[in-house]
Amino acid sequence: MKFAICNEFCQGWSIEEVFRLAADIGYDGVEIAPFTLANSVTQIPPSRREEIRRMAEIAKVEIAGLHWLLVKPDGLYINHPDEKIREMTCNYFLELIKFCADIGGKGMVIGSPKQRNVHPGLPKRKAWAYLKATFQTCAALAQEKGVTLCIEPLGRADTNLINTHDEAIRMIQEVNSPNFRLILDVKAMCDETWPIPDIIRDAKPYLAHVHANDANLRGPGFGDTDFVPIFAALKKIGYNGYVSVEVFDFKPDPETIASKSYEYLKKAQAGLY
Repeated sequence: MKFAICNEFCQGWSIEEVFRLAADIGYDGVEIAPFTLANSVTQIPPSRREEIRRMAEIAKVEIAGLHWLLVKPDGLYINHPDEKIREMTCNYFLELIKFCADIGGKGMVIGSPKQRNVHPGLPKRKAWAYLKATFQTCAALAQEKGVTLCIEPLGRADTNLINTHDEAIRMIQEVNSPNFRLILDVKAMCDETWPIPDIIRDAKPYLAHVHANDANLRGPGFGDTDFVPIFAALKKIGYNGYVSVEVFDFKPDPETIASKSYEYLKKAQAGLY
């Protein structure tokens, strides 16, 4: 397994500074929220894309991929009833895939809960069909570019579509692409009725990425969520991808979040808690 940090909790930092922080602590990679770089990735020229890729290489960290994909620009909505909005969102998603490949990223986490909610008045089956159509279009380009799209089941407080790992697996099976897989988020798994180790074992054929956080929205080790059985389950299924620290409460500061989370994850991986 490899460890990464998501960059958005380093508010006001350049991406180069985040690379250095990750490297200094011992992380293998950095996961990037595109909205922290520009309002739209179409505004990031080839020269800057190459520079981001080169700075990661200099820092000796990988770019684990992208997440928080549809925060900006405004107006994106994957399964909106308006075909023009869906088309605009799909086109931007395709641009994100190109950007991810350009900077050397390998994966994209599809969370974006507010941009995939079932729109009021739209039947859920229709929202599901719109979602699937977009993912099928995007998965074709992702396969060409060597990027893996990872659908993220999220808790009921965040979205009303794809709340459990088995719903996400159903979407993966329907999209039917080797480059459309599953990401499991620890905070989100705490909202499921299954024990987390059982979810991980059930997800084995599809799992490509993991987000590490506590049920309290802070970093791993900053609350009561026990990661020892989580790592035991990941080890049992032979998982060798990224475990990436994603937090929603940015206190106390980036250095403490990153360093304490890393220390806890390494010890939990070793079964020391």
